[in-house]
Amino acid sequence: MLNSLIKITKKRKVVGRGGDRGGTSGKGHKGQKARSGGGVKAQFEGGQTPLTRRLPKRGFNNAVFAVRYTVLSTDIFLRSELAADQEITKLRLVEAGLLKKVTERLKLLAGKQPVRALTVHVDACSKSARSLVEQAGGAVVVSNPT
Repeated sequence: MLNSLIKITKKRKVVGRGGDRGGTSGKGHKGQKARSGGGVKAQFEGGQTPLTRRLPKRGFNNAVFAVRYTVLSTDIFLRSELAADQEITKLRLVEAGLLKKVTERLKLLAGKQPVRALTVHVDACSKSARSLVEQAGGAVVVSNPT
């Protein structure tokens, strides 16, 4: 009820139709910025060579060689489809739908819930995740240490 009485949005002022903002419509007289569609692009520096062209384009980027991991939490081992197994491998995770390919690198991180006694095969593991699994009587096998 109250919202219908209060005007929430302010109506846009129409320019170039006479009155307060008629005539040049606040654009001044002539010039590039007064024209329809006129103005300069964001990087334009008045004819000076732009900063993007002044800076060198050489160098080394390590992104091609970066090692990317699929991160897995220890909480995932409490899921029903993994509960039957005592040994968790990449193939088992692909079958469960938690991993796309067997060739993906897998890193194990610690979750919040305690884990059952399992043997987990991963490419990398955090110290806290390893201690969680080992406290439960399991083991972490790091197959591809990098």
